[in-house]
Amino acid sequence: MYFVKSNFLLKIFYPRRIWKKDTKGEKILYLSFDDGPHETATDFALETLKQFNAKATFFCIGNNVQKHPQIYQRILDEGHSVGNHTFNHINGWKVCKAKYLEDIDATEKLVKSNLFRPPYGRMTKEEEKLFHKKFPEKQIVMWDVLSGDFDKNISGEKCWRNILKNTESGSVIVLHDSTKAWQRMHYVLPMALKYFTEKGFRFEPL
Repeated sequence: MYFVKSNFLLKIFYPRRIWKKDTKGEKILYLSFDDGPHETATDFALETLKQFNAKATFFCIGNNVQKHPQIYQRILDEGHSVGNHTFNHINGWKVCKAKYLEDIDATEKLVKSNLFRPPYGRMTKEEEKLFHKKFPEKQIVMWDVLSGDFDKNISGEKCWRNILKNTESGSVIVLHDSTKAWQRMHYVLPMALKYFTEKGFRFEPL
């Protein structure tokens, strides 16, 4: 189970995390991609973003950065921002605090960024406390809209409806540049960029 629109109670419980941005009335959206770099999905995302002069934020898995350094460099070269998404995509609810921080630290050596997104959005209060102590300059980024492209039980059209129904100025939207999400992300990304660009929105990196 997951919330397509971030739950307001979670925002209250985790107030230090970024869920949405205040755009002060400007029509700005923040696309983000988790789990790359990926040899097919990331290249497609970059090409599609370029067509619409859009920028995004890529939360990268350290292990994938090691496998695909050229794709990672392309993300940077094309003006997008990056964030740490742990080295092995570990679940903060299922590992000890020390292991979780070690995994973040391993990616820190590869991904130079002040942004971090916990895989699955799962990071305990204690882990968060230790995280801010170890990385005081970093921000934890969650999301406002979860497209659901990782969910094999829904269609690309359903992902699009999730985005269309829940997105507003300042929304941080999550897609995935991964094998698992490829079929749905490939469908929804061009539609989202075209629709919101025509509505006068621009896409900026976090």
